[in-house]
Order: sequence, then C-alpha cells, then structure tokens
Amino acid sequence: MNQLTGDHEVWVVKVGSSLVTADGLGLNHALIQSWTKDIAELHKKGVRIVLVSSGAVVEGMVRLGLSQRPRSVAMLQAAAAVGQMGLVQYYQQCFDVHALGTAQVLLTRSDLRSRNRYLNARNTLTNLLNLGVVPVVNENDTVVTDEIRFGDNDTLAALVANLIDAKRLVIMTDQIGIFDQNPRTAAEAKLITDVDAFDPLLDAVAGEGGALGRGGMISKVQAARIASRSGSETFICSGTREAVLLSLYRGESVGTRVEADRPALGARKQWLASLPVLGTFALDPGAVSALLHQGKSLLAVGITSVDGTFSQGALVSCRDIDGKEIARGLTNYSSAEMKRIKGKNSQDIEAELGYLVDEEVIHRDDLLMI
Repeated sequence: MNQLTGDHEVWVVKVGSSLVTADGLGLNHALIQSWTKDIAELHKKGVRIVLVSSGAVVEGMVRLGLSQRPRSVAMLQAAAAVGQMGLVQYYQQCFDVHALGTAQVLLTRSDLRSRNRYLNARNTLTNLLNLGVVPVVNENDTVVTDEIRFGDNDTLAALVANLIDAKRLVIMTDQIGIFDQNPRTAAEAKLITDVDAFDPLLDAVAGEGGALGRGGMISKVQAARIASRSGSETFICSGTREAVLLSLYRGESVGTRVEADRPALGARKQWLASLPVLGTFALDPGAVSALLHQGKSLLAVGITSVDGTFSQGALVSCRDIDGKEIARGLTNYSSAEMKRIKGKNSQDIEAELGYLVDEEVIHRDDLLMI
C-alpha cells in the first residue's frame, strides 16, 4: 500500500455548493481564488491538500441556462457533466497561477465497496500527493444512482480522509461553526469551539431533532465522526473568512474543532467502515457478550432474527435485544441462507443448507465494533 513520502501533513478540505456557486448564481471566482491561494501557501509549508468540491450540477445549470434544478436523473447527470468541466477548468486556472498541478478524481460508493478499487483509489490519491498535485475530488454525478451515491459531499470528504489517513478534515460552510442553539433565533447562542466527536452535545444541537438539524449541520457532524475513525480531527468553519486555512495552520481558534476521541482503526477496518449497511442481525445476550467482551466471531446460534435482503459478503449491522448497534461485519451467508440457519449450532448448518460456507457467520477479522 502506497504511503505519503517525506514529512508532509495531509488535509482534506471540503467546500460546499452554496459557497462554490454563490448560492446558485455561478462559480464564485473570488472565493475560489482565495482558497487556492491558501492551499498554495500551505503547500509551501509542507501541507498536502485533497480538495473535495461540490458545485458541478449548479454550474451546469448556469451553463445550460436552466432556471430550475432538473428533476429527472438523466437531466441532473447531464447538468453535472457540463458543470464538472467548468468547475475543474476554473480550479486548474487558479492553481496554475501558483504553479500547482491539479487532477480530477470522481468517485462513487461502488469504488469503495470493492477492496481492490478502494486500494486503487488510495494509491492514486497518495501518488498524486507525492507528485505535489492537488486532487480535486467530487462524486461522479454523471453515472451515480441513488443506490450507490454518498448522499452528500460531507460524507465523501470524510471517507476520503479515512482513505488517505488525513490528519485533518476541514469542512467549509456558510456558517462559522456549530452553536449550542440556533443562532438565527437565539441571540444568546454560543459557538462550540471544541468538542469530542461522540459528545452527546452534538446530537442535541445538530441531530435530527436538534435546532440545527435541518441546517445541514447533521451531515457535518456525521462526517466528523466518520473521519475520527482514522484519527482525523475535523474543523467546521466559515469558507468566507479571509485566509481561513492559514489561520487553522497557525493554530488559531477557528470555527468548531471536533476531536477524534477514539483510537484510529486499522486500514481494513477503515474500509469496512466505508461500506453501506445492507441488513441487520438481532443477537441474543450471549452473542453480544461474546463480541463485546470475549473477542469472538459471530456464530449463527446467537442470531435471533434477520432483516434485509443481501448477498454473501455484504455488510450487516449487529444489534442487541434493545436495538442498539454493537458491531458491523461482512456476512459469510446471504439473507436467504441466514433466515434458515439463524439460531442453529454450527454443526447443523450443513444439514440445513446441504453445504457449509464457514462455521462463523462473521469472522472476527471482518467485524467492526461500534
């Protein structure tokens, strides 16, 4: 597996569509020039940047003269294809001013589901960084479908941070950070400057039912938690602040810092964490104890129910009797097979199915504890 050479520090910087496109009016040339200048300065200081940028669909709409966002998938994909050309072209133009090379990298969920493609993506990004190139990453909206899309570029940026073991994820938005109350309605709202990734405070203020849950902060909190899996700290800050990236480099207090408060996962576990959950196993107390306290693999005998439709090798969620998720893992059996062998002893699986794939439903090496 390729590693970044030298003493370079790696950041993933994500910029949202509203910033990139001036709230849908077209590319915000002044802001993009400001960000690329910052990135060039960081590059001189030994910091390597992967830039995750939204804005392709909106830029495509502007170029095509569309006044409303298309509803059909085909038209959205067409707008993304047209807009991506303009987006990357302008980034390249701005980085050329600073004599920095750029590269376009488009990803979908399916690129990260396959272990080989995951490693290929990692190696490509690492090689680009070693060459001193700034990768500009976006979701491949021209081919993506609902089944394989990331959902938002906050999630994509966090998964890229995992992919390349970035030290820092910077999510630039139109807000200065996360507040303890909605600053639009509460004059006494205070900025949260430092918080642990899994602090319940974040759920209270930016969760589904929180005051800021509809403002886009929920996806940024979730992204910070994903990034923490590889030990990446996350900063959620204003993309309109002058030289914001250089301020972060100097250690100034900028926005909300979300600390990675858990040990970083190994490379394979990080890959597992990037996969979508396709099913659920409900476990009895004995199986829960075996996973949590004894370091065991998951056996069919400890599974009480199976939900979802999935094939062998899919990622499934393992939950206790109260529905709390305790682990995720790659199943050795399909959902159809699991519904037949759940609750059975390992020696009875072959008699039930006529064959034995493995005595373990999920091997310990393929388990990610939550």
